[in-house]
Amino acid sequence: MKRIIYLLLIAVSIIGCKSDNKKESEKILTVYTHRHYESDQELFKRFEKESGIKLNVVNASADELIQKMSLEGEQSPADVLITVDAGRLYRAKSQDLLQSFSSKLVDSIVPKYLKDEDGQWVGLTKRARVIAYSKDRVDSTQLSTYANLATEKWNNKIMVRSSSNIYNQSLLASIIANQGEEFAEEWAQGVVENMARVPKGNDRDQVKALANNEGDLAIVNTYYIGKLLNSEDKSEVEAGKSVSIFFPNQETTGTHINVSGIGVAKYSPNKDDAIKFIEFLLQEEAQNIFAGSNFEYPVNSNVEPSEILKSWGDFKEDNLSLNKLGEYNKEAVIIFDKVGWK
Repeated sequence: MKRIIYLLLIAVSIIGCKSDNKKESEKILTVYTHRHYESDQELFKRFEKESGIKLNVVNASADELIQKMSLEGEQSPADVLITVDAGRLYRAKSQDLLQSFSSKLVDSIVPKYLKDEDGQWVGLTKRARVIAYSKDRVDSTQLSTYANLATEKWNNKIMVRSSSNIYNQSLLASIIANQGEEFAEEWAQGVVENMARVPKGNDRDQVKALANNEGDLAIVNTYYIGKLLNSEDKSEVEAGKSVSIFFPNQETTGTHINVSGIGVAKYSPNKDDAIKFIEFLLQEEAQNIFAGSNFEYPVNSNVEPSEILKSWGDFKEDNLSLNKLGEYNKEAVIIFDKVGWK
């Protein structure tokens, strides 16, 4: 009897070891992401299927994720951070939450100005911050530059979201980088004086307000227009149809560009797999899904934009290094406060 019990204990021990070894061999990559799109969920499933690596996805706002990583310190399970706006990626980098990585594939796909100068993050998709204007009330020949928005002709005509929004902060940071703080302050002051209402809502809300004749122009990101035009809400579709898109600064610096981007977490326990994940998201299959499902511009030049984006035509991009958006964020916030941009 004792011998039987002894043999059973050995068998249980062997089974337990095999189970433990299986758990140890299972690869898991922890993704901290601010993005909440169906396209991303589809891509995560495809990566799991193709790589055999399971993704543990943690969703929260960018600020919450950055704070979480900071509090977790060396114990953080995060392997990658995905968020929108280069200013936020710069913030994570400045708090020493990311690490440098290298990949020949990434370098061959992503232009220099769309990635961190120290190799800590790269852009996954692009958004252009443009002027949406009423088809009925605005002649496009009256439009030219961002600076033009600060002229008297647009008094009580401009719709735009608040200065606390990172997209507006990055736009102003790009103006500071390109034309200096004095010019940027004069521009911001002019836009405030030309606002049709106190800023409220997101970019889609600005376009809806245009459709309701509350203003004539709105400063928005391109992909929001794509979302409106493909909404299941008929009123949103009509709002999207009521406006046209104008790309500012085509004769000067080019239209302001921002990104959704990804970086490798400072204490990633799976750096090699994190790089594989980044490479996967930058290749043509994934870039086509980003472009077609979420109306963002691909960073991979082998992939074409969606039909909606192509219908707006080609445009000159501002190839300012996106690091500048983070470097001048503080100055942008100070200017917004100074001129009373709510």
